[in-house]
Amino acid sequence: MFNILSALCFLVLMFFAVVQVVGRKVFNAPIFGYIDWVEQVMVIFAFIGVAYCQREGGHVRMELLIRNFRKRLLWFVEVIGISIGLFIIGILIFTSFDHFLRAYEIGDSTINADLPVWPAKLIIPIAFASLWFRLLLHFVGYFRLFLNPNQAVSEVPIILGISQEAEKEIEDALGDAEARGG
Repeated sequence: MFNILSALCFLVLMFFAVVQVVGRKVFNAPIFGYIDWVEQVMVIFAFIGVAYCQREGGHVRMELLIRNFRKRLLWFVEVIGISIGLFIIGILIFTSFDHFLRAYEIGDSTINADLPVWPAKLIIPIAFASLWFRLLLHFVGYFRLFLNPNQAVSEVPIILGISQEAEKEIEDALGDAEARGG
C-alpha cells in the first residue's frame, strides 16, 4: 500500500512539474510555492516505499563476501545484519519523531509558500516504523533458517546469482510467458 502511495505521489509530482513548466513558459504564470510543494511531496516517494524495497531485497548490499557463504553461516550473517538494521532504524524512528514534534510545536514552515513542514516530517518516522517491522519479519525468517538451515527458504530475500538476477529482471519487465499467452 505504501509503495502504491509512493508511486502515485511520484506520478502527481511529474504532472505538477509539467503544469509548472507550461504555466511558466507559455502563460508566464508559474505555480506559487512550486519548490515548497515539491519538497513536501518528495518526502513521500523518497521514504514511504523503503519497506517494500526491503521486502523485495532491492537495497544495495555488499554481497561479494556473503555470496560465498552457505546455510547456517549465511543465515547467521543475515541475522547479525538485520539486528544492526533494527537497532539503527529504531534510533532513527525516535529521532525523526522528535524532529516532527519540534517542527509541529514551533510551527515550522517553508520559506516561500509558508507551508507547514510537520506533515512531511511525520512521514519519515511512519516510513521507518514500516521498515522496522519489515526488518523484524526478516529477522524472524533468517533466525528460523539459522536454527534449522534445511528448512525451505521463504519470506526473506535471498541472494541470487548473476544469471538468476538477469532472468528475474527479464521476467519483471516482460512478465511470465504463460501469463502473456506465449
